[in-house]
Amino acid sequence: MQSTDITVLRQVLSWHEAGHVVWLSTVIKTYGSSPRQPGAMCAIRQDGALIGSVSGGCIEEDLKDKVLSGELAGTKLRLLTYGESVEERDRFRLPCGGTLRLSLEKVTDISWVKQVLETIEQRRTIQRRLDLVQAKSFIELADSEHLVQEKATELTFSYGPRARLLVIGAGETSGYLAKMASALDYQVLVAEPREDMQQTWLAEDGELLPMMPDDAVVKIAPDQHTAIITLTHDPKLDDMALLEALKSEAFFIGALGSSRTNAKRRERLAMFDLTPEQIDRLHGPVGLDIGSKIPAEIAVSILAQLIKLRRKSQQSQQQPVVRAVSNG
Repeated sequence: MQSTDITVLRQVLSWHEAGHVVWLSTVIKTYGSSPRQPGAMCAIRQDGALIGSVSGGCIEEDLKDKVLSGELAGTKLRLLTYGESVEERDRFRLPCGGTLRLSLEKVTDISWVKQVLETIEQRRTIQRRLDLVQAKSFIELADSEHLVQEKATELTFSYGPRARLLVIGAGETSGYLAKMASALDYQVLVAEPREDMQQTWLAEDGELLPMMPDDAVVKIAPDQHTAIITLTHDPKLDDMALLEALKSEAFFIGALGSSRTNAKRRERLAMFDLTPEQIDRLHGPVGLDIGSKIPAEIAVSILAQLIKLRRKSQQSQQQPVVRAVSNG
């Protein structure tokens, strides 16, 4: 889940508790090119205050107009589609013939918002089923994250924790990688036990964990929204992290180094309590082969590989298996 969308839900909760009437809009589906993807949200207060985004701006203005004009009075839920005609695509500046389908719901029951925020804070994924007839939400824990599904009588939204990136080593490449990953909405953590390297790390680039790499991996308890990448060039440090990381639920584990270096690394890892399947999870050399030579280019190649893997995973996700925990 994007940090911006988490912020939207927190603001919905705050506005509602302050006594405001709040509308929440969520992207259900896009056709063609779109600046926001399914699951993106914005919230509108009864006085027109707005947070978040579902498009490049024009659709947000139209949603705000609907709230301010009283058009939605007496309405709990509405499904809207923008860009079905050439005139609409021009009016709302939708790119490349894009079409955007949204839900717009009046938040009358705040309990589901609280439950979603509490669950993702615990780094778990939660699913909300919105009954289109009753305009009522039902909350369930989910084993996987399939952002939005639309059926004849209900919408299903999944909310998961923000993606994390644990970098081993606070060197120059780590600095570039941290900056770029933050721009892609990763929560960045950097494990660095060497005191001299700790002194040069910039706090704004990511949270510094001044500890041994294996201790850092154990501390953060990697889940399916966590990537771990070793960049120290020191086998003693990188291998310590990998011995823990490869046994974890992290969705991506990578190590910097040449093919020869990584072949030797795999030989060393095989001497410990790792199975061949666990060792095969290692992406090494890490990054797409784009001929990278300098630290900034290496960071680009690593993030390109992460993006490719996550997008492929999202496209192949199936219907999540769920179990009910409460209704609201």
